[in-house]
Amino acid sequence: MQIFLARTQGFCAGVARAIQTVEQALEAFGTPLYVFHEIVHNTSVVNNFKTRGVVFVDSIDPVPRGSRIIFSAHGISPGILAQARQKDLRTIDATCPLVTKVHHEAALFSARRMHVILIGHQGHEEVMGTAGYVEPGLLHIVSTTRDIDRLDIPPHTTAAFITQTTLSVDDTRAMILKLRARFPRLRGPERDDICYATQNRQDAVRELARLCVPSPDLKKTGIIVICGSPNSSNSNRLREKGEHLGVTSIIVDHAGELDLDLLKNKRRVGISSGASVPRHLVDGIVARIQGAYTYATVTAFDNPEENIVFPLPRI
Repeated sequence: MQIFLARTQGFCAGVARAIQTVEQALEAFGTPLYVFHEIVHNTSVVNNFKTRGVVFVDSIDPVPRGSRIIFSAHGISPGILAQARQKDLRTIDATCPLVTKVHHEAALFSARRMHVILIGHQGHEEVMGTAGYVEPGLLHIVSTTRDIDRLDIPPHTTAAFITQTTLSVDDTRAMILKLRARFPRLRGPERDDICYATQNRQDAVRELARLCVPSPDLKKTGIIVICGSPNSSNSNRLREKGEHLGVTSIIVDHAGELDLDLLKNKRRVGISSGASVPRHLVDGIVARIQGAYTYATVTAFDNPEENIVFPLPRI
């Protein structure tokens, strides 16, 4: 058996920044410390902070007046910030800088009275936060090309689109093409909103697919394992990408969830992970496989993100 590790392992810069923000706040202020939504979408990370006294909330209501609260990497709406100020909360903003950029674009398009089409998943924390920067009557959230068919916007209106950062270029390409065909005067962001980490991980899975199934006759002998939590958008998209490329692909939160029976008769195993997955969880999956397949070899590649760092917010 050969094990191939995707080039992109460990935290992306935005996730690393958010987690380090909580670590520094714990060290500087101790508990109680509140975080609005999960700081990142990873069960292991969230549970670790819970054991150390961090309280995760989905509403400002239960947070005592004057407390300290951190806003997660996914970002918040202006309405949430207003609620926090009304309760005199001491706020720390750990929003990923790439998400903040989308917020600025959303606010700019809305201020210009454009209909704003937000490509993303309904109910996702990032989408809910970004939506708050657009006047409600101008906001349209679409998740599929079918949603575009149902848009009630005059075709010659100057509309604009923005995207959830954790969707890849492949995820959004068809929708953007359809929007441009329907709205000739469509405006878009000045720069690509797609998060570099999202695209890098999608590209890495594409590479894994080629390694795991180098020829059609070996299709049944390859499998891709994605390490990621069930509520992680980018992790789920990675599994879908592997399947789309014709390779059996599964997602597990940690090594204990890996069903080794799925590896029977597999000769090549690709392993990738979401942007919010600690590296030790990936190492745990490798160790579990090697424990069952003693002679399995591991091939790793240089990580293109290892030198990317975002500055921390003021604590």
